[in-house]
Amino acid sequence: MNRKNESKANFVKLQKDAQNVLSQNDKSRYTVPNLNLYPHQWLWDSCFIAIGLANYDIERAQIEILSLLEAQWHNGMMPNIILHTKSQHLKDHADRHSRIWRSFKNPNAPDQVETSGITQPPMLAEAIYKIGEKLPKLKRREWYKLTYPALLNYHQWLYKERDPHNEGLTLQIHPWEVGLDNTPPWMNELNDHLLPWWIRFVATTRLDNLIGWFRSDNNLTIKNERLTNVEALAFYSVQRRLRRKNYDFQKIIDHSLFAIEDITFNSILIRANYCLRQIANELEVRLPSDLIVSMRKSVDELDKLWDEYAEEYYSRDFISHRLLKTTSIGGLIPLYSGGIKKDRALRLVNSLKSERRFKSPYPVPSVPLDSNWFQDQRYWQGPTWINTNWLIIEGLKRYGFNDLAEDIRNSSIEMVQKSGFYEYFNPHTGEGLGSNSFAWSAALIIDLLVNF
Repeated sequence: MNRKNESKANFVKLQKDAQNVLSQNDKSRYTVPNLNLYPHQWLWDSCFIAIGLANYDIERAQIEILSLLEAQWHNGMMPNIILHTKSQHLKDHADRHSRIWRSFKNPNAPDQVETSGITQPPMLAEAIYKIGEKLPKLKRREWYKLTYPALLNYHQWLYKERDPHNEGLTLQIHPWEVGLDNTPPWMNELNDHLLPWWIRFVATTRLDNLIGWFRSDNNLTIKNERLTNVEALAFYSVQRRLRRKNYDFQKIIDHSLFAIEDITFNSILIRANYCLRQIANELEVRLPSDLIVSMRKSVDELDKLWDEYAEEYYSRDFISHRLLKTTSIGGLIPLYSGGIKKDRALRLVNSLKSERRFKSPYPVPSVPLDSNWFQDQRYWQGPTWINTNWLIIEGLKRYGFNDLAEDIRNSSIEMVQKSGFYEYFNPHTGEGLGSNSFAWSAALIIDLLVNF
């Protein structure tokens, strides 16, 4: 067998292995990220999963999205977690999470299913759009017609509730809403402004080591690959404050010291707006005029998150408009948005090519290599993730940087071939970290194998 045929055979096997991961995580109408560590349904996970499924099982991809829409709140919000209760094990797990979230206290919460009380990056439009692209025209229109009302409501909610000053950028109220949980810009803000006295006490007295015994994720994965105990406590403290206000946004924002216009979230939203416009065009319907205005403002306002001296994009404090000048992979996600100028895209490409910054042996690390935050195994503070690689690859192709896109694509495939379908990877060695048989890693590798 020559090298070309051997490579093709390896890719065929890899795709089959990826499909097996999705099959074992399949719960009939939704897919769990991992059977043990993440036994429910997550919003952007399911969107990524649907994008992968659409390459070989379009009907199952559609079901994945429809299961998300069943949990949409009455005000249009899409929750980041749906607490399914099919088995007794899941029921016990969901009951515990239901007591933690208590989102049912908000009158907008759905009646038929328990959910969290916050959202996650708006990948929904991209997933719906990409599924539609793989359908014949008549079925595509039927699919878009079925999903358009819920998708429109979600985007209207994002701007109505999360852009209270009508500036174009939406704000986020918990690191979980960004999906990059302990990403350094958010942790900096938490440490500087919002850690309650009791968490600072726990940290200084090292009582956090005792608390770590009660964390289920540390029992299922290696401790130094997860959130620190102080980070986990901080996240719980923020969530508890949101819960006390019953996830009523007006009450939250009136008293909040912690609201960030996140660069990752808003970059994804700009791309989602493009997908929504394409879907509306296919259906020959006009988007509401106020939404069109907000969409345009998003692109203009994203430009203000650029720091010319540092040649980077940053998240921004909602109240003060202060740029949060801590570098992370979020500063590269504007590539995915498609809403930045070509010269800015080129400067982000230069950062991707820099061995001092993001060019590790297995890129793209979630924190630059020269950052004081960088740890090659610690969750979103260094490791490489397949989903952020996929976003960056999509963005690079959009701006015509195809060679670099192919390099990152090939590295991602090699990393998974070497280590398996892990949640994230060591950017120096390609070693798999976190949980194995991780659904979005499998789904997006399928997409990278099929659609490059």
